[in-house]
Order: sequence, then structure tokens, then C-alpha cells
Amino acid sequence: MKTLKTTLLALPLLLLCAVSFCACDDEDTYADRLKRERKQIQGFLQTGVQVMADDSLSYILNVPGPINVISEDQFYANDSTTDVSRNEFVLFEGSGVYMQIVRKGSGSPLADGESATVLSRYVEFNIANDTIQSSNKSTYYAPYPEVMTCTNTSGLMSGRFTSGLMYTLYGTSTVPSGWLIPLPFINLGRQDTPEGGTALVRLIVPAAQGQSDAGYNIYPCFYEISYQRGR
Repeated sequence: MKTLKTTLLALPLLLLCAVSFCACDDEDTYADRLKRERKQIQGFLQTGVQVMADDSLSYILNVPGPINVISEDQFYANDSTTDVSRNEFVLFEGSGVYMQIVRKGSGSPLADGESATVLSRYVEFNIANDTIQSSNKSTYYAPYPEVMTCTNTSGLMSGRFTSGLMYTLYGTSTVPSGWLIPLPFINLGRQDTPEGGTALVRLIVPAAQGQSDAGYNIYPCFYEISYQRGR
């Protein structure tokens, strides 16, 4: 079990330094790196992740292994839900992304032809380095959620960050494809209690569906992300 000082998450400079720029052997081919990434994901499915706050009384992340992987057919047959009590994650074969829906949220999904402002809080865990890489869930970032504009075009989801830590860290407004995968299956409502109204998902995101640094250096990330409709 890992322990992390949550105060570190409040320091943007340290978060910037935490971004991983993996040093790869000169003879390390792209195929080698993809193979290593697949092994890292398979290892994560067995171990999960548990990161405790510095008070040792609460968890920043708490997804013990092994993770129970279900197929898309099972997911759709179960009304597009995952059983959190059974630690279920659905694997989307086309993208390689694994998803667990913790809360569907209130309100309604993003409708066809609709664009909406979406606010998110997240924790990003670098699976390759076994560490929290970034998060906007600290006290420092409390006033600053991720703000993105998401659009549903005939079922194709797209998104652009307009502000937030991900935009700052990775230098691009493009929302990672992995972050958009939950949108057809969750509701975008307004937060009416500290946790109520917002959707909450967990994702295992391979490099090809992740942020720019992961795509460049080929490493997978685990995310816990909340989604709510902005004004």
C-alpha cells in the first residue's frame, strides 16, 4: 500500500516536475514499448491501486486488485453499467480502454448535436511509474476544475479544454480520447450535494488514447474522473 502526502498535490511546480519523460534504450523499438505497455496494464489489472492520504485515514485512490474485466456485450446487456461491488471494468476492444462507472450522475447524457461545458475533477496515476502524476483534487486546485467543451456529433464525441491543469501540463487543448469514452454512458447533471449529481468513472487508458506525454513516451495511465454539466 502506498502513502502520499496530499500537500504535494497542492504545488503546481511539483506537479509539472512529476510529468514523466521516460528514458528509453536506443534499441527499444516502438513494438517493444507497446508490448511493455500491455504487460503494465495486465499487471495493473491484477494489483489495482491503493494510495492513502498522509493522514492514513482516507484513500486518494482505492481500487484493489484483481479487477474483474467484462466484455462490451456483458456491459450492454447490463444496461451499460458496471458492478462496483464486483470490481467490474468493461474493456472496449477497439480502443483498449477499460472503464468502471462508479456513479452515472443525474441529468441526461450529451444529446446528439449538443455541445456543453463539462467540469471535471481527476486523479491521474502513471501505471508505468506507479505514482500519482497529476491531480486537481487538492485544496490548491479547488477553485480550478478542468473546463472542457464537449460535442456529440452523431455519436462521435469530441472535446477541447478551455482551462485547467491538464491543459497547462500537457500543452494542448485536445481532450484525451480516453476521457471522452464515458460520455455516451453517463449523465451530465449539476452538483447538488458534495458528491451528488456528478458522474464518477475510473479508466485505464493506454497511450494511444491518452494525453500527449503518454502518447509520446508510451505508458498507460489510470484515471478517476468526475463529470458535471457547467453553466
